[in-house]
Amino acid sequence: MASRAAGHSAGNLRQIHQRSAGGSAMTWFTPDVIDAIIAVVKAIVVLLAVVVCGALLSFIERRLLGWWQDRYGPNRVGPFGMFQIAADMLKMFFKEDWTPPFADKVIFTLAPVVAMSALLIAFAVIPITPTWGVADLNIGLLFFFAMAGLSVYAVLFAGWSSNNKFALLGSLRASAQTVSYEVFMGLALMGIVVQVGSFNMRDIVEYQAQNLWFIIPQFFGFCTFFIAGVAVTHRHPFDQPEAEQELADGYHIEYAGMKWGMFFVGEYIGIILISALLVTLFFGGWHGPFDILPSLAFFWFALKTAFFIMLFILLRASIPRPRYDQVMDFSWKFCLPLTLINLLVTAAIVLLNTPAGSVQ
Repeated sequence: MASRAAGHSAGNLRQIHQRSAGGSAMTWFTPDVIDAIIAVVKAIVVLLAVVVCGALLSFIERRLLGWWQDRYGPNRVGPFGMFQIAADMLKMFFKEDWTPPFADKVIFTLAPVVAMSALLIAFAVIPITPTWGVADLNIGLLFFFAMAGLSVYAVLFAGWSSNNKFALLGSLRASAQTVSYEVFMGLALMGIVVQVGSFNMRDIVEYQAQNLWFIIPQFFGFCTFFIAGVAVTHRHPFDQPEAEQELADGYHIEYAGMKWGMFFVGEYIGIILISALLVTLFFGGWHGPFDILPSLAFFWFALKTAFFIMLFILLRASIPRPRYDQVMDFSWKFCLPLTLINLLVTAAIVLLNTPAGSVQ
């Protein structure tokens, strides 16, 4: 009887343990955990899509440049050259990952990783559709500028660690140009922040849905932001940091293989990032004109982003490269006064439209 009672007690304890184990598992799988898993999946999908689009954009640019300049683009690998990007990727993967013996190996390797990571993380605050976005931060604009500032360190790391005078000069040019034009990017967006009263990207998009798109009331801010965006991404005609005639490809002259590939693809990812920001901040985000077909939110966002990407490529095909001193003079003598005037006028209009007694 004693042994039977002991066995019965052990069975009861085992059942209690199994129930508690199952209960703890169910307790662990909370709505917060589900939200975290969904956020991670969204982040992975967005990052993979951005990297793939950045790689494809190099092929699209070469085809468009060939079309606009009345010459052949890549047309040998696959039908209409469609597999050229695959050939380029294979070549990049299998090239020797060479590090110069005179370089600082740790910082030399870290630079392209920082450059690529800063660009990819910046996409986290861009709302693609009403329900699709990685992070909904109240300081979304500030987060973008923080990541943009981080990319300056990557450029300086690359130029200094290469121990090459051309790379160092290119990194100094790039950092000075980026820091200068980021000032005007921030000032150009302050007019939007003054009107909306928020740094949140979704709030900015929803404000435009209820009012005019900011391309109309903030036209001068848009012009300055677009010019600064081209300069920050070091795209033609603001590609002086890597001018082949002067600096032999600038701060990534010593890079090869996948390290160089990260800088190369990162440039196109930067184009996509600035284009997506222009759409979000000045062209209503995922909203169509006059609220046409609101169910096609992703279509409208992608269409408007593609338009600005094509505009980036068109600038390369049509505008000559100015001197570096002209680029810097243009920034401080034209962009700075324009952004300050735009901000002052916007602040004055908002203040005049504010009811008396509501100003704290």
